[in-house]
Amino acid sequence: MSVTAGIDPFASLHDGAYDDGVVQVRACHGPRPRRSLRSVRTPHFDVLPSGHRVQVQHVLPPDEVDDDLAGLLADELFGPGWLRGPDLFERIFTGVVLTSAGDPLSGWELFYRNTLRRLDALLASGPGGSGFNALGAHGTLAGYAPVYSHVESLLRPGGSVLELGCCFGFLSLRLAGAGFPIVATDISPGTVTLLSRVAPRLGVPLATATADASRVPYPGGSADHVLAIHLLEHLDEEHGERVLAEALRLGRSRVVVAVPLEDVADETWGHVRTISLADLEAWGVASGWDFEVHEHHGGWLVLDRP
Repeated sequence: MSVTAGIDPFASLHDGAYDDGVVQVRACHGPRPRRSLRSVRTPHFDVLPSGHRVQVQHVLPPDEVDDDLAGLLADELFGPGWLRGPDLFERIFTGVVLTSAGDPLSGWELFYRNTLRRLDALLASGPGGSGFNALGAHGTLAGYAPVYSHVESLLRPGGSVLELGCCFGFLSLRLAGAGFPIVATDISPGTVTLLSRVAPRLGVPLATATADASRVPYPGGSADHVLAIHLLEHLDEEHGERVLAEALRLGRSRVVVAVPLEDVADETWGHVRTISLADLEAWGVASGWDFEVHEHHGGWLVLDRP
């Protein structure tokens, strides 16, 4: 998930509502109003009829505003087909977060704290714990907690890290909190600004930069580890090849690539193509680096500079 152009992550609320001209989102406090004609009601959302924009009311309490919101939106509104499109998805997502607290930055801080706390609990439970047993689709905390855990197992202690396409930056925040020197990069200025403003409130020393993952303005060998975690499925083939080449240029020692293994690219999450283990194998061969391909909650390509 990224905060794309046209979506202001720090937009002020008007009469308690987030309204960007495309969607209007409100938090519903107390009993839900009677369902109106032509509205859609799910356990957490009401989508109301409107002539020119999508109106959504939600009943999420503040302590449940975390990154599992993505899974709720997918399961209740976008998966069934009531709403469609990644842009609309991200606008509603942003609106729910912003209407969960009194001001935008407090809303995002709440979202980040809840998410990181849930991740800590899931990762502490371990592969045999109840959290991992509840593993669901990608896009949920239980879905990517084991991915983050596996990334951490592949890093050499004390080595510097550069993450490409960091999105909200949860992985980078966890690694920075564990003592890794890290720079989190993303193409979305809004996403990077959000991360850079929230990290100090969380007490995490984290460097950030806005950059296309195929053109990062750093010299070769800038980091011991370069990460492209669930990034390449969002890019077309040509762009993805440039990103992989850039990761190899930037990596001093190791490059780690992770992708979901899908039969069909899931547009809800902004995926534009599928990537197989055979594709990862071919990339490894073409790189000229030592490499390993394996499967663990998705596909992995780990490349080590010869």
